[in-house]
Amino acid sequence: MSGVEQWSADRMATQQKKGFGTYEEASRLEATGVELIRLELGTSSIDTPAHIKQGAKDALDAGLVHYGHLQGQPELREALANKVRTMNGIEATPDEILITNGLTQAAFATFMATLNPGDEVIHLQPGYPQHPPKIALIGGSVVTVPLTPSFRPDPERVEAAITPRTKMLLLVNPVNPVGTVYTKDELGQLADIAIRHDLLVVTDEVYEFMVYDGHKHVSIASLPGMWERTITMFGFSKAYGMEGWRLGYAVAPQPLIQQIMRVTMNESTHPCLFGQYGALAAVTSPQTCVQEIVTEYKRVRDILHARLNAMPGVSSHLPEGTIYTFPSIKDLGLTSAEFCHRLLTEKHVSMESGSFYGPPGEGYVRICFAAEPGERVIEAMDRMEEFVRDLS
Repeated sequence: MSGVEQWSADRMATQQKKGFGTYEEASRLEATGVELIRLELGTSSIDTPAHIKQGAKDALDAGLVHYGHLQGQPELREALANKVRTMNGIEATPDEILITNGLTQAAFATFMATLNPGDEVIHLQPGYPQHPPKIALIGGSVVTVPLTPSFRPDPERVEAAITPRTKMLLLVNPVNPVGTVYTKDELGQLADIAIRHDLLVVTDEVYEFMVYDGHKHVSIASLPGMWERTITMFGFSKAYGMEGWRLGYAVAPQPLIQQIMRVTMNESTHPCLFGQYGALAAVTSPQTCVQEIVTEYKRVRDILHARLNAMPGVSSHLPEGTIYTFPSIKDLGLTSAEFCHRLLTEKHVSMESGSFYGPPGEGYVRICFAAEPGERVIEAMDRMEEFVRDLS
């Protein structure tokens, strides 16, 4: 044994070797000077609104550049407690909120604080692919439960997957990558299962604002009997164009928050201090900027949906939420990975293979309609249509 294998911890063997999907191949191609339309990453082409930047600038000018509160600045947690009460129906106090370095850190610290080696976590797929590797790194085991063909949760399948080792139900709502927004009734059925089997529920709700056509986002922690067994994770990235700010927060009963904080305080002590004042400006200012962002995303979503369904061999459902669509390419005679590779190398458009989101995602591709300005997304559809027609 030599090199990296000699120095790697045994736990690293649990990590998938598929890397970051199309992102890596697209980045290598782009580095050669090829101009790409990049729709594979879950990011936004919209700049962070000026008043949010100003909040951080003011904090910098005020000398807020040193250590902050380990749990997050009290005034930000106070504002977020008001937000989750009024918008999410979660009766949390500021002491029941932990500010984190993005939702990603909230998730890792949550899994670290609650899972033991061998514990099983139910994960609905196609689903966000970055949570399962964290669970595996800790020694937990991910149990995949497929969504229905229309990308809805199937309570019977969920309950059938429970074993004596099942400890957690992991949800993403609205759902990355398929765009489903779970209804209150669907969440109620999942909540009944969690209560009946005494499961902890961890829910990623970073796309809470990204809902369309009258659909309503519901936090499962707001349902009867769920607050005491739910850790809800939110972020600022998607609603405010703040991906690079790396700020998120977890909401849970105080004993759980204190356990999670025992991880974060040893991992990074606290989030960026002056960045939290940008987040404070985001939460406490009128939400006009969010409404404008959602309106623009819906406009592009509608164009994308029509274009995809006009292509031979492609079919697309209308996303209820998120910034993604997940069209089927099963009739084109290519695997998801083959389709994405060829579209990238032949037409210089990057999308993500559906198989990246678990085996149930094979035969689909994920397109982020927020990652480029609307006109660039339309151009990507022109190129994709040319590619698809050339296949026939």
